[in-house]
Amino acid sequence: MSASTGARTLSGKRIAITGAGRGIGRATAQELHDRGALVAIGDIDADAAKDAAAAIGPDVTAHHLDVTDSESFASFLADAKQAMGNLDVLINNAGVMPIGHFLEISEDTVRRATEINLLGPTLGMRAALPDMLAQGRGHIVNVASVAGKAAVPGGLYYCSHKAGVIALTEGARLEFGSRGIDFTCVMPSFTNTDLIAGTKGTKFLKNVEPEDVARGIADAIEHKHKDVYLPKSLRQITFTQTLTGRRLRDFLNRRLGAYDTFLDVDQTGRAAYNDRISKS
Repeated sequence: MSASTGARTLSGKRIAITGAGRGIGRATAQELHDRGALVAIGDIDADAAKDAAAAIGPDVTAHHLDVTDSESFASFLADAKQAMGNLDVLINNAGVMPIGHFLEISEDTVRRATEINLLGPTLGMRAALPDMLAQGRGHIVNVASVAGKAAVPGGLYYCSHKAGVIALTEGARLEFGSRGIDFTCVMPSFTNTDLIAGTKGTKFLKNVEPEDVARGIADAIEHKHKDVYLPKSLRQITFTQTLTGRRLRDFLNRRLGAYDTFLDVDQTGRAAYNDRISKS
């Protein structure tokens, strides 16, 4: 049972989540299940999806999903619907984080990361929205990152992808919000998953755990929050930074080491992750 709640506050909610074989996705699937939701896990790594589903509960279903393929997405949602009934919530969580000097990351990696991080949520929304609109209700949760609010050296690709997800979510809210569809954008800081392998984090801002993000997502589904910052202090930090101006912001971020976060990386410690995402 989730440490955050003993109540089955999402009882009966039918939720599909992408990239849930590990990390934030898996923790979220666990949290949602603990709150009584029916959960369908999709992941490019079918074995990881099956392992996660088996560990969470016998009523959790696992499905192979390539979020960059519209047919794969359609099949995932069709299978989830067959297992659970009409979908209430889609969580677009799948993502990868290539980091390093802009010109040193291969074009193949750039293309694949863009497809997963930005095209993936787009295809997920296109696949889920027609049924949600037909039933007059639904909720789409897109997991972005606070990196989408504050670009840093070495993270140009990831930051731009997540900025795109933030804009995608807000634009969809404006276009479809009056038709019974809710949208949530989730923006965590450094989260202790494989995604940040080999990095040192940021000064004065503690890394969050996948379970922290999972609770934020579950709470957002319960209360229909439009934006979720983790930790919550990031909301004020990002707002304040937009007011400081570039010169002061750059000075402070360099002094805090924020601009070295994605450049000063232990590549040996990150090798296994880089190898895995290059094959995904």
